[in-house]
Amino acid sequence: MSMASQDHLDKMKMRQNYRNLWHTNLMNSIGADPAYCCLALWCAPCISYLLRKRALYNDMSRYVCCAGYMPCSGRCGESRCPEFCLCTEVFLCFGNSVASTRFLLQDEFNIQTTQCDNCIIGFMFCLQQIACIFSIVAMIVGSDEISEASQLLSCLADFVYCTVCACMQTQHKVEMDKRDGKFGPQPVMAVPPVQQMSRIDQPVPPTIGYPPQPPPPAYGQPYGYPQQGYPPAGYPPAGSAYPPPGSAYPAPGYSK
Repeated sequence: MSMASQDHLDKMKMRQNYRNLWHTNLMNSIGADPAYCCLALWCAPCISYLLRKRALYNDMSRYVCCAGYMPCSGRCGESRCPEFCLCTEVFLCFGNSVASTRFLLQDEFNIQTTQCDNCIIGFMFCLQQIACIFSIVAMIVGSDEISEASQLLSCLADFVYCTVCACMQTQHKVEMDKRDGKFGPQPVMAVPPVQQMSRIDQPVPPTIGYPPQPPPPAYGQPYGYPQQGYPPAGYPPAGSAYPPPGSAYPAPGYSK
């Protein structure tokens, strides 16, 4: 197995672990932008060209055939004439051009494909394979009934293919509208206030988040003493003496 093939397999496995979702799934893409979906149905190659160019932020110097997901990528002279190479891709390899734009957006924004989208895409591929098998059987057997059935299946497969590709391109367009801010400005996250930390060389800790505290007492003065209003006025009473006159102090029999 070549190194390029291994890289493609690794990318496919990584897409299974993506956690973001498309802004709209394939079922709801028609309702998201009906006019663009009709335009993608009738002018599919032109829409594929515009979407790939927009996915590259209109910088065609970044263009690689099939977005680098095919073996021919980088070998088609893209650097000399990227516009002509992209035109050739969308007209001759339309299905690959749509899938490559899808992979490009998925890898850029970590978008996973939902189970519903996988079922729709899988049904499209299975219907194409069944139509191809019926055409081969009709050609070998030569039965008119089988030939008519194969033609009906081929028409149905082509209709589903064109419809799914149109919905897929609309899905890509809506996702890039979201990327480019066309659904409104992105929410601005508020910058948190500057936080301060108490250091040893700070005489007073910062007061952010705390009520202001009175300054500490001057050095050498007992903290909180004497308190104002103590002792109360008129104490001790005038004319009072301690110990009272006539009392024996110390008491008789007292010894140190």
